Amino acid sequence: MMNEYPDDQVAAQPIGYWSGAAYRAVVGRLRAELAFEQLTQPHWWTLNHVAGSPGTWTRTELADKLQPYDDLGVELEDVFDDLIERGWLLEEPGFVLTATGEEGLARARERNAGAHAETCAGISTEDYVTTINTLRRMIGNLGGSSNLAV
Repeated sequence: MMNEYPDDQVAAQPIGYWSGAAYRAVVGRLRAELAFEQLTQPHWWTLNHVAGSPGTWTRTELADKLQPYDDLGVELEDVFDDLIERGWLLEEPGFVLTATGEEGLARARERNAGAHAETCAGISTEDYVTTINTLRRMIGNLGGSSNLAV
C-alpha cells in the first residue's frame, strides 16, 4: 500500500520524474505481456488499427499514422512483413487480419486487459479520468498534442 503524504509534499514532487516512472512501469508491463505472443508495441498498434478498419490501411498510411508513437526506432515495414509471414495479416491491397491474426489479437487484448486492471487496482474511474485529463493539459500547455490516443 502506498504511504500517504501531505498535499504540499506531493505538490512539490517533479512531474517529469513521476510521469517517466509511470511510463516505464506501465509500458514495461504491457511490453512484457505482448512478448508472450512474440509481439512488440508496433505489432499491437498495427493489429488494432487493422482490426478497427479492415482493408483501409495501406503500408504508407499505417506507417505514417504509427510512426509518431514509436520510441524504439522500429522499422514498421518489418513489423508489417513479420505479421504477414506469421499468417496474421494479409495485404489485399489494404491490410486485413486473418483468423489466426484475430485469435492472436484476442489473446494479446486479454493479457493487456489483465495488466490494465492490475495497474488501475484501487483507482476510481473518476481519479483515472482526472489523471489522464491533467496529463493532457500539461502536454497541451507545453505545445504537444493532447488529443486522445486512438
